[in-house]
Amino acid sequence: MQLSQHNIITKIRDSENYAIVNMLSGNADILEPAVGRALLDGTVTMEKEFIEKGYLVDPQQEQSLFDEKYREYIRRRDSDEIQIFFVPWYSCNFNCSYCYQGSYESGTNALTTDSIDAFFNRIKKQFAGKRYYVTFFGGEPLLTGPFHRSMVEHFFATATRDAVSVAVVTNGYNLEEYVPLLSKSIIREVQVTLDGMKEVHDARRPLRGSSGPTFDRVVAGIDAALAAGLPVNFRMVVDRENIDNLPALAAFSKERGWTDNPLFKTQLGRNYELHHCSSSPDILFSRIELYEAVFELTKKHPEVLQFHKPAYSVTRFLSDNGTLPDPLFDACPGCKTEWAFDYTGGIYSCTATVGKANERLGSYYPDESLDTAIVDEWKHRDVTTINECTTCTMRLACGGGCASVAKNRTGTISSTDCRPIRELVGLGIAAYYPGEDS
Repeated sequence: MQLSQHNIITKIRDSENYAIVNMLSGNADILEPAVGRALLDGTVTMEKEFIEKGYLVDPQQEQSLFDEKYREYIRRRDSDEIQIFFVPWYSCNFNCSYCYQGSYESGTNALTTDSIDAFFNRIKKQFAGKRYYVTFFGGEPLLTGPFHRSMVEHFFATATRDAVSVAVVTNGYNLEEYVPLLSKSIIREVQVTLDGMKEVHDARRPLRGSSGPTFDRVVAGIDAALAAGLPVNFRMVVDRENIDNLPALAAFSKERGWTDNPLFKTQLGRNYELHHCSSSPDILFSRIELYEAVFELTKKHPEVLQFHKPAYSVTRFLSDNGTLPDPLFDACPGCKTEWAFDYTGGIYSCTATVGKANERLGSYYPDESLDTAIVDEWKHRDVTTINECTTCTMRLACGGGCASVAKNRTGTISSTDCRPIRELVGLGIAAYYPGEDS
């Protein structure tokens, strides 16, 4: 017997105790300091409980379990629902300080009813027999004016005709105006972003051209969507400039009645460098720095957890469900359970690559094509094909990270975008199991 290759052992934040998580066996425990240190240095005794929980294993049996779980993952992935992004234009009425699409070319008149029809016809063929939904993306997809309005109406009429569920990612400025149209469609959710209270949000996400305020109209849009029965996914994009505004925004959301509405959910987005260098890199958090900041903030303002519970890798799932999630063999959905299409007729792997000319995989309009060799490379990327992942103890919680970020870093998607799993688990156990860690 030997220690499992999948033991994630970490010191719990603000504690002498340790935590152990094993994604393959599906077990997790809090350990006393001496036991945690013994596991870390490999001097642990042959505890029966550790064998039963998969922390001490027969290597061949563990490999067999790994292979079995991997086959289960492939079967689930092949039957999973597919998210298909559609970008009608890259134009936007906001001038956000951190926009990663700032250099993208826009051509609003390029979209036609014919290209919309071609998109829906293509996904019917490409994803026949699969479950899928479409995410209406941008730029800002809900622009107004005769041209934009007519294209949006045609898109949703076609989606409704084909019984396709649609999620909308919008800055929320024109949301209230579009609620009546969305209410007639099959809407999965509407994602809207507020980056803080009025002064903070308006400084980060002003109206393009006039630099005018946007907060009040976004709030009105969220109110209108919830009143109409549309699910709202509320997002705050966070960096060092606005993190301290999180408690005030959480309190505002509660006062507004949003957090008590079952149709309302939240997420924190990290402002980070995706396609090009930020003009203010000093304000960006690393992934672990963001979670450390949120952890300290929620200690001072525990009411924030009523607004948003951070994932801390797998620990929120463990806290909410009493079990660990399934092993994560792949964190990248590109060309598997996620695809992206834009108004130029282009096909891309995911939302992180859509619009980048050198990431184009093919075309759906006016001609149809697909580079199957590159698609296969995306499809086969997981922790079994990335060299750095094959011996990493954290691979089944990390999944290799984002392929697009990995490619930006190394030039190849078959490389890693490592996640600070050990540190995140240490934070998460401290956050969600404070009474048990004593």
